[in-house]
Amino acid sequence: MSPKAEGAGARACWFVGATFDQADDQTPRFTENGIWEIHNPKDREAALVKSMQPGDRIAIKCTRVRKDNLPFDNRGRKVSVMAIKAIGTIKENFRDGCSLKVAWEKPFKAPREWFFFTYVDKVWRVLPGNWATDALIGFAFEGKPQDINLFRNHSFWRERFGDRAVDESRFNWTGFYEAVADKLLTFRNRRTELISGIHAIASKVAGLTNLEDRFADGSFGPLKDICPFTAMGIFNRGITDANRKAIANELASLLGVSEPVPSSFDGVPILNNQRSWFFGFAKDRAKDRINSDIDALWEVFAQGIAFAESDDANGLSAFVAAYDDAARRHGVGWNLTMGLYWIRPWSFPTLDSQSQRYIEKKLNIQIGKSGPKGRCSANDYLAVLDALEARFQEDVYPVHSFPELSLAAWHFEDAGTPAPPTSTDSAPQGSDARDDDSEAADATGVTTPPIEPYSIDNILADGCFIDREKLEKSLNQLSIKKNMILQGPPGTGKTWLAKRLALALIGQRDDSKVRAVQFHPNLSYEDFVRGWRPAGDGKLKLVDGPFMEMINAAAKAPRMKYAIVIEEINRGNPAQIFGEMLTLLEADKRTPDEALELSYRREVGERVFIPGNLYVIGTMNIADRSLALVDLALRRRFAIIDLEPILGEPWRNWVGSQFGMDSDILDEIEKRMTALNDEISSDVCLGPKFRVGHSYVTPPIGAQIVDAREWFRQIVYTEIAPLLDEYWFDALDKSQKARARLLEGF
Repeated sequence: MSPKAEGAGARACWFVGATFDQADDQTPRFTENGIWEIHNPKDREAALVKSMQPGDRIAIKCTRVRKDNLPFDNRGRKVSVMAIKAIGTIKENFRDGCSLKVAWEKPFKAPREWFFFTYVDKVWRVLPGNWATDALIGFAFEGKPQDINLFRNHSFWRERFGDRAVDESRFNWTGFYEAVADKLLTFRNRRTELISGIHAIASKVAGLTNLEDRFADGSFGPLKDICPFTAMGIFNRGITDANRKAIANELASLLGVSEPVPSSFDGVPILNNQRSWFFGFAKDRAKDRINSDIDALWEVFAQGIAFAESDDANGLSAFVAAYDDAARRHGVGWNLTMGLYWIRPWSFPTLDSQSQRYIEKKLNIQIGKSGPKGRCSANDYLAVLDALEARFQEDVYPVHSFPELSLAAWHFEDAGTPAPPTSTDSAPQGSDARDDDSEAADATGVTTPPIEPYSIDNILADGCFIDREKLEKSLNQLSIKKNMILQGPPGTGKTWLAKRLALALIGQRDDSKVRAVQFHPNLSYEDFVRGWRPAGDGKLKLVDGPFMEMINAAAKAPRMKYAIVIEEINRGNPAQIFGEMLTLLEADKRTPDEALELSYRREVGERVFIPGNLYVIGTMNIADRSLALVDLALRRRFAIIDLEPILGEPWRNWVGSQFGMDSDILDEIEKRMTALNDEISSDVCLGPKFRVGHSYVTPPIGAQIVDAREWFRQIVYTEIAPLLDEYWFDALDKSQKARARLLEGF
């Protein structure tokens, strides 16, 4: 599916909640009073609210997970459903981070239901330019129907809801695992009954020999309590498939699960037999928390299911707290992510050792480890979840769901890389050793910077004289092609516009996501991509150039857009500077499957691809006669946008309003610049590409123009005249006459 970029660079749309701490729905009050509010916003939520602009469209949403009464065959699976309750337009932002004045349209008689593509946050900023976001915006604000077949057959949802016959699905096992988790939750306060039933299973089925506890006095005895993850672990260990199925059948009978036991467990991660509990021996737990470790695991189990089912921000907060509490407990380790994957395989990733290698080495997504003992905190884990889900929606991505990722990781071979430490690689259950790893450094708190929106409106307000339609088309081309070159005569504002198009594409004024570099004849691949540089110790060090740095930044935050602006791209040798990256620039090769080895590798087998959220904008001065034409291989990878000198009414109005210049003087400057460009265009040795652009006679924002005539004289003497001398280097009298005509009467 090719992404459709209609409206790229247009205003953000907002989808917001309308409950206060799970209280009554505030929609009637909001719509009646013409307001919207958020109660006790987090820093990020407050920053988003402050960034909302008058004129932005806003919708009240309510998201739930539902299984019944759906307008399509959901095969008995739960589907995320977002109800649109009201829509309106923001009239005023009070800049307090929590309240708006809104012109609400007449509330819907009944909420309009949108399926599949939803989000958990109370404040969801949706930018156009992607097929899914465009569809959502059209549905919410323009009354367009949702193409449900398009969504359910998209790669992200196809395995669960697509037209493929259910018996062809690779992941039928997921229904059984979810059903087991649901039934286990009913035993949270019936744990004596649960552990007794599991001991009874062990007496009947071979392979279940890990239910003996060790107590503080050195004695041994039957396990007296159990967490839900360990209960599921009894058939997810390193034992034969026959025994796994037998144990799974017995557990299903004990719990009352009607879903059939899977015929295959391919790709399902399993526990190390010597470390198959999610908690430590009784002897390793302090007396005051002999049961609290297990209680903490029940809590994260329950909150994980609730978070996956409710899809709301309150559920998110509760899950984060429960995850971090459980993760610090003795014996939990990385197995916690595996357990979450078992209970809701479509909602949570597993970070077992093999999956970690696949995610970091194949998918180039880094896993944060700011939690206890160098493992994931809840926020680290959710960051990986968000990064993966964002990429799953790309047709060309290698995997499109967490079960598919786990299966791919199972087959992934990366023999040259040692496995990252996980709980399954640690000491045996009966060992007295620490459970693993060293203590991680404390996470550093970061203040969320304010979000300042940036769009085509801002480009025009900053002094762009190109009409809106052309700007919109340029942004659309950039969104689709991923790479663009702005070319034109000198002074047409190529670099100026390139940086602002990048900001409009990103949707906010954030210079950290835009990097500018300049090509020149001496620039090399080693400077731009990666190469060896002298280090302080006298040795050579392999250092990433600006392009690799932007690739890494974009890969770590796939939901965000990044851009690199290359000034005067034709002044270097682009084919040499880009090297193998020239191939990877193509929009359909921005996937891990197309990754290539770099000329300078950090390790054997390292492969790199350019993420789809990194955009490249180049500028090219077509009047530079000293440069060879850019080769066709580069040109076909870029959308080419031609810029022209623009004077006329837009220029006069903007310069006059910004700098208080007299209209008669501006008319005269325009007349003389136009006459000069006509002369240059008609010169057989020059032509239109050598015209002088409007930037020469457009003061920068903030400039103080006391005497407009003197300002123009200085521009002619210091900037335009030297350019004309270069043009007519073999006929300087023509240059001098042109200068005189520009200044006559000034």
